[in-house]
Amino acid sequence: MDEFKGKTALVTGASRGIGAATAVSLARAGVSRVAIQYNSYPEGAEQTLSLARAAGAEAIAIQADLSTVEGIHSMTAAIGKEAPDVDILVNNAGALIRRSPLADYTEDLFDAIMNLNVKSLWFISKAVAPRMAARGEGVIVNVSSIAARNGGGPGATIYAAAKAAVSAITKGLSKELAPRGIRVNAISPGTVDNHFHEVYSTREILDSVVKMTPAGRLGTNQEMADCILFLCSGKAAYIHGQTIEINGGGYMI
Repeated sequence: MDEFKGKTALVTGASRGIGAATAVSLARAGVSRVAIQYNSYPEGAEQTLSLARAAGAEAIAIQADLSTVEGIHSMTAAIGKEAPDVDILVNNAGALIRRSPLADYTEDLFDAIMNLNVKSLWFISKAVAPRMAARGEGVIVNVSSIAARNGGGPGATIYAAAKAAVSAITKGLSKELAPRGIRVNAISPGTVDNHFHEVYSTREILDSVVKMTPAGRLGTNQEMADCILFLCSGKAAYIHGQTIEINGGGYMI
């Protein structure tokens, strides 16, 4: 995939899971420079960097807590200093943080979820888009969730709302940036067998999802990364503003 040579990619939330798989896949596809963002798992970030470097890419890590306004500001400032010319942006950072019913929901939890899943995506995109537009080309891929379609599980309503915002932002940004040569799309993972669900789901919940999934299994980080890689490639040149559902047939549109 020579089309990626000389390109710089920035992947948020890349110390593990879908983000790590995506950063490494981009490096293996020929991206010359990979920048990753992580928050609280430096060991995982270092492993991602090591694998990206082994694939032949230059790789750097930026630490930032994107659930806070201060962390978002530090991230956008770091982009300007350490990765000013991003060709491919993957807005993957996101989390449920914790499940909570309406009666117990706090403003701090609400703000943290929205900051991490929505506000950071918006302002990181804002930080990289001008230079993409100046070059007349660029790719942004966002990571939504099946929760945006079904409202999420118990105690995950605001996370689901945040991911619905991601899907809406994908459409709106695509309309704004497509005329300037920037393609914006998203993937919407179903239930993936990874750390996220080790934290937020029980084995019983996961087993029930498998039973309801026509493919008969959970998704993998690599399957999500493969779809992101496709959206970053020239093979997706006429795809704009789409959110691709990847869930083994568990949800169909």
